[in-house]
Amino acid sequence: MLRHIFPTVALVVVLVLPAVTPADLTPATSRKTAPDFTLTDAKGRPVKLSAYKGRVVLLDFWATWCTGCKVEIPWYMEFQSTYKKSGLSALGVSMDDDGWKSVKPFLQQHKINYPIVIGNSEMGDRFGFNSMPATLLIDRNGKIADLHVGMVDKDAFESEIQILLKESASNKAVE
Repeated sequence: MLRHIFPTVALVVVLVLPAVTPADLTPATSRKTAPDFTLTDAKGRPVKLSAYKGRVVLLDFWATWCTGCKVEIPWYMEFQSTYKKSGLSALGVSMDDDGWKSVKPFLQQHKINYPIVIGNSEMGDRFGFNSMPATLLIDRNGKIADLHVGMVDKDAFESEIQILLKESASNKAVE
């Protein structure tokens, strides 16, 4: 009987463990401060990244023409709704060359529930990516905990968010 249980338990551990461990999160002591920026939202208001200090930030660099971005945005809207009260703030940075001309109709059509700003060509260099989608998780101290270039795995990314929210809450309690 035990001979059959062990392989089953081992298989469950192998399949589940990678989804719940912070394997991709940079250790808190090794994280670098996210470059600050001030960009303008669709209503002309300034949005400053450093103003989000104290919250975990999901920073999504995307474009209206990016197929992977269009897949991820509904997930990020879901994360924003689910984890906002726990301390998560999603922030989208459109990298569309024509700015609000493409982005405003996209926002109206998709009813995105988090702030969107228009980025510029230097953003990729400053944040360390050269293709999209590119998504960062920034801890409550404004430090980059993770950078995903390319599409993320929704469940694994959500696990990272949960881990970071818990980690950040426990670190905040210690400070």
